[in-house]
Amino acid sequence: MSTPPQPRVAVVGAGLAGLAAARELGEAGCAVVVLEAADRVGGKVRRAEVAGTVVDVGAEAMLNRRPEGVDLARSLGLPLEHPTTASSRIWTRDALRPLPRSLMGVPLDLDQLAASGVLSEAGLARVRQEPGLPPEVLDADLSVGELVDRRFGPEVTDRLVEPLLGGVYAGHARELSARAAVPQLVAFATRGSVLEQAAAIPTTYDVPVFAGIPGGMGQLAEAVARGLDVRTGTTVRALERTPGGFRLLTGPTTAEQAIEVDAVVLATPAAPTARLLSGLAPGAAAELAGVEYASMAVVSLAFRVEDAAVVDRSGSSGFLVPPVDGRRIKAATFSFAKWGWVRRAGAESGVVHLRTSLGRHREEVALQADDEELLAVSLADLAAATGLTATPVDVHVQRWGGGLPQYAVGHLDRVERIRSEVGRVPGLAVCGAAYDGVGIPAVIGSARRAAAQVLEDAGFGCSERGGTMEP
Repeated sequence: MSTPPQPRVAVVGAGLAGLAAARELGEAGCAVVVLEAADRVGGKVRRAEVAGTVVDVGAEAMLNRRPEGVDLARSLGLPLEHPTTASSRIWTRDALRPLPRSLMGVPLDLDQLAASGVLSEAGLARVRQEPGLPPEVLDADLSVGELVDRRFGPEVTDRLVEPLLGGVYAGHARELSARAAVPQLVAFATRGSVLEQAAAIPTTYDVPVFAGIPGGMGQLAEAVARGLDVRTGTTVRALERTPGGFRLLTGPTTAEQAIEVDAVVLATPAAPTARLLSGLAPGAAAELAGVEYASMAVVSLAFRVEDAAVVDRSGSSGFLVPPVDGRRIKAATFSFAKWGWVRRAGAESGVVHLRTSLGRHREEVALQADDEELLAVSLADLAAATGLTATPVDVHVQRWGGGLPQYAVGHLDRVERIRSEVGRVPGLAVCGAAYDGVGIPAVIGSARRAAAQVLEDAGFGCSERGGTMEP
């Protein structure tokens, strides 16, 4: 009996989602090719050299309590490191204040909240009324801000929830879906008082919340890619159905090339995915075209150790900034204080590394400033917040245009509609940050779901060992 031909699968997009999906498919025995328009892999996971030390200029950590990311790192032989015990602050009302225990900014400890000074007396009084409110009756999705406003008051949304959500989604609390962004809050609120239920939430854990990789999270994508057939600089311009599968058209229109495959995983952002699906799944394409994205910038700075002593003495790992305070930066991370490996690496050159982030949804105009201006406003805000007035010895500005999808109210229903229509095309699946979460574990989980879907839909009898495709 002859061996059936090895199934051929194309994965479009070499961000972490695409790479993870390709790895799953390869391990299932498929011949996989990954097609990436950019000249590098990794998407929003990236490293760069700053003052002789390679640091992350994109995502710097992943959730440790969700297994997909840390399990993938371990399977690749990558070491893990957890953040130090240095705490984050809130820069609000002209002071760096302790960040009270919270669920994405929603306070869980009244005493800590009062001691922090983040809220006014009127704001605190409003929070104290929350235990007397009835359970929420939620027949439909609503924004995080709407839910927090009515249970805790708008001051909590403005000064606590906004900076936390801004750090994760670069979005706005009164526009982001509560069910998609903070489902645990919705669950609490429908049962009754969030503050009363907070007593049952552990204040200490056996497992750290976050994990990183010494040398940078960018190594995760680099390590996955090394075992794959990845073709960078390859833009997929069209996707067509064929009697036996799919045809992907790549290259310039004057020298177009076709790749024939049995299945396709689209691991691209919403807009390019919508374009590729316009002929195969027009309803899904229309839904994806409605997903908005936020742009941002990360300014990485290196200072001489002695010049940054004022920051080191603070005992903090950085701070978040509420939009209501009118600052230009939305956050600062004292990377050397947060990550032991960053401090050790910088010490070899006598420097410490910090970074600021700028940009929220619909603030693209502010990011049109040149690198020098982004550096200037970062230094000005760092000086105002911490007293750090030294000149950095090196700087790197990383712009992430359209970097983070916005989970608008109704996002979960939108994703269900997208997957339902895509599912009508056997051998086709989608994955990435636009669907199930923007964090690294969520993206990997999305990739695994997509890989499993195309294998199940097409009924592939994959061989025991994967392979690559001839060009």
